[in-house]
Amino acid sequence: MYLKEGCSLLLKVQKPLIPLVLNTNLNVSFLQEAPNPAEIKEFDVVKRLKQESCVPLALHFFKSIANSNMFKHTPLTFEVMIRKLAMDGQVDSVQYLLQQMKLQGFHCSEDLFVSVISVYRQVGLAERAVEMFYRIKEFGCDPSVKIYNHVLDTLLGENRIQMIYTVYRDMKRGGFEPNVFTYNVLLKALCKNNKVDGAQKLLVEMSNKGCSPDAVSYTTVISSMCELGMVKEGRELAERFEPVVSVYNALINGLCKDHDYNGAFELMSEMVKKGISPNVISYSTLINTLCNSGNIELSFSLLGQMLKRGCHPNIHTLSSLVKGCFVRGTSVDALDLWNRMIRGFGLQPNVVAFNTLVQGFCSHENMEKALSVFSHMEENGCSPNIRTYGSLINGFAKSGSLEGAIDVWNKMLTNGCCPNVVVYTSMVQALCRHSKFKEAESLIEIMAKENCAPSVPTFNAFIKGLCDAGRLDWAEKVFRQMEQQYKCPPNIVTYNELLDGLAKANRMEEAYGLTREISMRGVEWSSSTYNTLLHGFCSVGLPGIALQLAAKMMVDGKSPDEITRNMIILAYCKQGKAERAVQMLDQVSCGGKKWRPDVISYTNVIWGLCRCNCREDAVILLERMISEGIVPSIATWNVFVRCFILDDILSP
Repeated sequence: MYLKEGCSLLLKVQKPLIPLVLNTNLNVSFLQEAPNPAEIKEFDVVKRLKQESCVPLALHFFKSIANSNMFKHTPLTFEVMIRKLAMDGQVDSVQYLLQQMKLQGFHCSEDLFVSVISVYRQVGLAERAVEMFYRIKEFGCDPSVKIYNHVLDTLLGENRIQMIYTVYRDMKRGGFEPNVFTYNVLLKALCKNNKVDGAQKLLVEMSNKGCSPDAVSYTTVISSMCELGMVKEGRELAERFEPVVSVYNALINGLCKDHDYNGAFELMSEMVKKGISPNVISYSTLINTLCNSGNIELSFSLLGQMLKRGCHPNIHTLSSLVKGCFVRGTSVDALDLWNRMIRGFGLQPNVVAFNTLVQGFCSHENMEKALSVFSHMEENGCSPNIRTYGSLINGFAKSGSLEGAIDVWNKMLTNGCCPNVVVYTSMVQALCRHSKFKEAESLIEIMAKENCAPSVPTFNAFIKGLCDAGRLDWAEKVFRQMEQQYKCPPNIVTYNELLDGLAKANRMEEAYGLTREISMRGVEWSSSTYNTLLHGFCSVGLPGIALQLAAKMMVDGKSPDEITRNMIILAYCKQGKAERAVQMLDQVSCGGKKWRPDVISYTNVIWGLCRCNCREDAVILLERMISEGIVPSIATWNVFVRCFILDDILSP
């Protein structure tokens, strides 16, 4: 059992730069193959360039043939080489050859310039694409709507919305009339930045200028409206034009996000009535939502309807159904469904589908099955990704197997997969569960060195582990370090972990001091904060302070949950106010929900009554408890043993 040492977790392999200095070595092998080396034709050069799969070798040949003085490159050979470099993302080499074309007086075609812009988009250099575009005439190419559209689309990829507006204005000033592609780019830019009102106005402008919006236009706007919760408005907009399946899918997705399943089903019925067949996206969207909510029966019913209409499921449908099986708690059904659908529909699982299966088994702590799926992935040529490794490490961490977590971690590094902050945090949890605190601390230091900044959950996991082990001084040191050294301010969960540790150690004075810091920093208390403090003050015999905190909780607008109520009941009983505790049992609401006292509630009140020597009332409460179907626990019976037997024996 080991953690790999000396491994760099974030290896970035860069492609070697192709030298731009022309090589003077002649490509002898090609000349020997030619019938007459003195008569190398354009056709032969183009053929050789196209056939060469290795881009550096193709460029080497291109330069060698030029330096041989036996062939002078033509616009076509330049174009073939530039396209090849463009496909490989070689920006500098493309720039160099364009300059060579310019020096030799060759003009670039519109299509070649589009390819050049695509290179910049491919490597995320939108600004350089714009700079190149504004030099277009230097290369003998005139701007066109097509080129403008590609520049706009490149800017959209990096969400450079202000630059999009600038280029669009220049386009109109240049007398170019936008087409539907232009407008669709603008619509996507507006929607990407949640400016749906502007997008709707642009739809009107399109129509007024005689450029009818297409399915992409409406789908873009309606999808954005649904993402923002404007499903009703999106539906009203959809009614203004000929309905298409992509728009219906956007509306179904919006309704599903609002958990309006009935509305989604009604929309699918409307589609069928209008002669529009729901496609696999329509069904899969609704199936996925139903599965997430655990409504697996209705999901399978929808699958049956889907098959009946001749619409075959895809891998996303399968992933949703498998996830639904795990949500319902039936891992056997999930695996059976997986096997039947893979065989029955010839589906080829991808990494997302495999991850659903791995995550499902990990959530059910069936690590043997999860590892079996992991092995099957590799056997089928599907490379595990960071989510796969993360699920396995988290699964082993929660099941208490540090050895399993470390084995997966080491395999992940061996396979060249760099851990992210989530995976690091899972590994910290696994180490802390086995009191490997030095190793956990070292791992956090490695994170920082590898430019993977530890997050609040990372520190929360470490602090929780330390507090659970009673290492409070170390936990407080990490608490200060996380902000001072790592610039990571604590959240309420961090404070809650520390408060819980202090409360368990009966260090309530320090806990109370920490609450003042929480308030001074403007961090909002959670229900867990109150519950931890209530329990702590009750445990050290300060029920009065506990009740004051309960009152503060109400004033702060926090609704008490079941745990809070049980703590308040205990506080009343410790104060000798058992009758007030009995009254609380009769309250029917808790946090806006119907509250039903549990075995802890009744046991606390029975203890309070016995403490006040109200034995008969305690027995009546026991009968009430049993009549309500609540089975007394060992703790309940112990209270009665203490009350009726031991106290009588010990009394003089």
